[in-house]
Amino acid sequence: MSASALTGIGELATADATHPDGDGSPLGLIQDAAVVVEDGRIEWVGRATAVPATDDRRELGGRAVIPSFVDSHSHLVFAGDRSAEFAARMTGEPYDGGGIAVSMQATRAASDDELRALVGRRIAEMHAQGTGVVEIKSGYGLDVDNEARALRIASEFTDETTFLGAHVVPPEFRESATGRTDYLDLVCGEMLAACAPYARWIDVFCEPNSAFAFTGEESERVLRAGADAGLELRVHGNQLGHGPGVQLAVSLGAASVDHCTFLSDADIAALAGSSTVATLLPGVEFSTKSPYPDARRLIDAGVSVALASDCNPGTCYSSSIPFAIAVAVRDMGMTPAEALLAATSGAAKSLRRTDIGVIRVGARADLTVLDAPSYLHLAYRPGVPIARALTAERPTVSR
Repeated sequence: MSASALTGIGELATADATHPDGDGSPLGLIQDAAVVVEDGRIEWVGRATAVPATDDRRELGGRAVIPSFVDSHSHLVFAGDRSAEFAARMTGEPYDGGGIAVSMQATRAASDDELRALVGRRIAEMHAQGTGVVEIKSGYGLDVDNEARALRIASEFTDETTFLGAHVVPPEFRESATGRTDYLDLVCGEMLAACAPYARWIDVFCEPNSAFAFTGEESERVLRAGADAGLELRVHGNQLGHGPGVQLAVSLGAASVDHCTFLSDADIAALAGSSTVATLLPGVEFSTKSPYPDARRLIDAGVSVALASDCNPGTCYSSSIPFAIAVAVRDMGMTPAEALLAATSGAAKSLRRTDIGVIRVGARADLTVLDAPSYLHLAYRPGVPIARALTAERPTVSR
């Protein structure tokens, strides 16, 4: 394949602080820049005055370029509509996880082709807003066949697939005294065996503050079973109140603990001393009228932070990372640079990837162009569709 140069880049945010042409900041900003791409990889990065000869050139007219967003937390395999639930929350009804059963029923009833088409449309929507690699969870099937089906369909769109059979206890297991235990037996046994071939990760909704989700002890059982099956670990934790999710994630070496809305000093200290990323999902707090996570507190403590959409039918039906960035800057104490890094290199770290979320030689050529002169416009112009992924191929994992 021939090499192609992107020139006329007014501002290039590389997320590579070590680039010699950069400004020395964590964003690694280069003014009047160019990038050379060949065979889906970045071959050269630097000032436009030094760009090597290539077979093809594309002029961007002074626009800014950033790494494509890495959406490291999404639930795209679902059918049905829960807009009435959103409207009820806007009038004061609290979120407790119970609405997941509504999506479960609709998802079970949908055909493979219907689900595949829905996921495809959602992925296209994400690419149109600047996202490259997307992680997709199961969790709306909640039986063996439908969880495996969800992951099989998700794996057609991304290599970052996550088994979330332990999303909530489904209604059919809530009536008997042994229902929770019976469902955990299923998740850790037959369901895990059916789903593991289609998944890279395992996740669990560790939330004792919900009657439908899982305790710390139950969550640990799920995660250990997943690890024994060869899956890597992620955790939903500390969303609805203080709980054991963060400590469990750190103790088991999970790549990420997501939500992190309610954190103690001990939770933050544990995260700061670990390789576990705190993934923040501000669209959820926006959509549930919950308190926002304190990103400033985490960053100042030295915690690695990511931003993701948590696109799902109940608590955040938004696929927009620019929206998450704008909210994080306005309401969570992040600077525009910190928010962009969290949505690119920080989210890549939460997936244990070094080939995405950064613009450097050898990385995947996942680039997003902004119809603006600077990355600052992501937060400055909320709701305006200025970001667009230039490359949107299905990920080829290189780890």
